Formats: sequence, structure tokens, C-alpha cells
Amino acid sequence: MPSAAQSSQDTPVLSTREPVFHVRGLTKTYGAGEAAVHALEAVDLDCHTGEFVVVLGASGSGKSTLLNLLGGLDSPTSGTLCYRNQDLGAADETALTLYRRNCVGFVFQFYNLIPSLTARENVALITEIAPDPMLPEEALHLVGLSARMDHFPSQLSGGEQQRVAIARAIVKRPAVLLCDEPTGALDVRTGIVVLEAIERINRDLGTLTLVITHNAVVAEMADRVLTLSDGHIIHERSNPQRARAANLAW
Repeated sequence: MPSAAQSSQDTPVLSTREPVFHVRGLTKTYGAGEAAVHALEAVDLDCHTGEFVVVLGASGSGKSTLLNLLGGLDSPTSGTLCYRNQDLGAADETALTLYRRNCVGFVFQFYNLIPSLTARENVALITEIAPDPMLPEEALHLVGLSARMDHFPSQLSGGEQQRVAIARAIVKRPAVLLCDEPTGALDVRTGIVVLEAIERINRDLGTLTLVITHNAVVAEMADRVLTLSDGHIIHERSNPQRARAANLAW
């Protein structure tokens, strides 16, 4: 019989809460006729506040397509895609822009920092368009860069630049943090530092966090792990206990 601590982390408990994302039959097709590419097919998924979800799969499995749809960067071909009570599948570009601006933080494999701005200034850019941002200094403190905030990207290591990118993503207090291969360009030691920053955001801010990765080891730190293949979720499991990022090795 599972302990109370274990039971509190199981999916049935999460399912009693209203989901942040409610997805049913989600499909994305590019092209038409014989040239059609079915990037995502009939995906069902619910995600909840504070949950840490890792999405695994080979290149071309549909991971990035799923993240792009959840993030409002693309629109589904068919199916239901709701963020809280908002139907993203029926939203126009203005509504999607507001959704991305106010609700979602993005972290990609490449940092896309502005070279002529300091870390603090790169993060501060987002505060100018967010309705209720934290201070740039607070966001940089959360990712462990208080001592480096006045350095330019060229003066920072790859891992530090990625942590600036994370600070930039979370300074607007997003409900959702979407990370696409956030450690893909980093060595193991630096990658773990970056994962620790993402872990801290998820824990301290209660941000729903989805990380897509080729690295199966990262799945050990998730509440739930989804495996995609050919546009389908072929396997889903919950971890009874989440591993700390500091304890990962690959």
C-alpha cells in the first residue's frame, strides 16, 4: 500500500483539480494530400498547476509540435486545446499574442540574448510588456545569478546565458514554463545547474513546467513522464518520488 506522501503525488490526486491545460484529440497536420505530414495525432492530455512534466521522444516524434501548440506558437488542425477556460484552438492571433505575453514563459536550446545588453537589461526587456512582473534582480536571484547581472552575454558561460534566458522567461510570473531541450547545448555539469534553476522555479513559484528532451535521465526529476512517437503519446508514467536535479548523472 502506498504511503500518504506517495499518494499525494499520484495522478488521481492531480486530476481532482481543474487543469491548466485540457487537451483532447489534438492533431496537427502540415501540408495536404499525399504530402501531408501528421506531426501530432489525437493526443489527450491534462496538466496541472505546479506539475513538472517531461516529454521524451526521438527527433520527429512530435515533441516540439506539442510544445508549440501549448505555447500558442501554432494552432491545431483539429481537436480541443484549452488553457484554463480559454479555447486556444479557436483563438485569433491577437488573443494568442496576449496569451503568450501574459501566461507563458519559453526557454529554448539557444539563448537568444541581446549581445549589447547586460543580463539585467535582457531580463528587464520583458518587464516592459508584462502586466505584473517581478523585478529583474529577483528573477536573476532565483536562477543564482545575483553576482553576474551586470555582465554582458560575452562575459558569461553557456550555462549562465541559459540561466539568464530562464530568468527572462519567468520574470513575468508565467503560469506555464515551456522548455525545449534547455540543456541540449551544454555539458553535463552545466546542464545540471540549469536543471536546478528550472527545478527551483517549479518549486518556489508553483509554475506548471514542461520540459522536452532527448535525455531520458531528466525524466527522473518529473512528476509525470510522457513518451511520444510518430505524433502519439505511446507511454505515460508518474514518478512516486521526484529526483533532485543535483543527483542526476548521465
